[in-house]
Amino acid sequence: MIPKVFLETPFAHRTLHDVADGRPENSIAGVKAAIAHGYGIEIDLQMSKDGIPMVFHDYSLERLTDETGAVAQFTAAELGAITLKGGNEGIPTLEAFLRFVDGRVPMLVEIKDQDGALGPNVGPLSQASCALLKEYSGPKALMSFNPHAIAKCAEFAPEIPRGLVTGAFIPEEWAMVPMARLGELAEIPDYDRVGACFISHNVKYLNDAPVKDLKDRGAAIFCWTVRSPEVEKQARLVADNITFEGYLA
Repeated sequence: MIPKVFLETPFAHRTLHDVADGRPENSIAGVKAAIAHGYGIEIDLQMSKDGIPMVFHDYSLERLTDETGAVAQFTAAELGAITLKGGNEGIPTLEAFLRFVDGRVPMLVEIKDQDGALGPNVGPLSQASCALLKEYSGPKALMSFNPHAIAKCAEFAPEIPRGLVTGAFIPEEWAMVPMARLGELAEIPDYDRVGACFISHNVKYLNDAPVKDLKDRGAAIFCWTVRSPEVEKQARLVADNITFEGYLA
């Protein structure tokens, strides 16, 4: 069961980011703002070349920094020296991030797919992340689009609540994933297998039948990404909590 604290406060998507105010995505500055407003935080993890979990959303550096190349081609030290656009800090390690948050707000931690096609070629990022999170006493939960990554989390840290990031899995949005796999994932078949206690579903598709089925069974339903009070109002007709950005939920 997901702890009650995860139902009580909205989650700032990739921290409470706003580059106009010097707060990039997945930044310490974004965490400071989220804490000041009393929000939980949602963050993303990628793996460095030397096996260190980094708090960063994209597989490559171009959108969020002035550097180019894949995150996995750089060491943690090298990534830490790369400044995030719109701020004055480098890409943080998960370890440094946890040390700063220090249990003050709940954290939804998304492990980004390392297989490339939401397949079974995963494990090292889940293992390294779980090793750090097991030692962290603050409220945290793990999730991923890739059920195989969450199955690994169940193996490495069974005590940490875990869930699946879900949606309609539209082929145009998942060019590298076989259509058969996308159709399979849209039905959320792995919920029981991985021992999930929640899903975080695309807000556009909260009326999907698999969401209703899981809600009727007692699963906690979160959603992503809410970008206005109007969408939030509609989302909360189904969702127990939201992940938001671009306004104050």
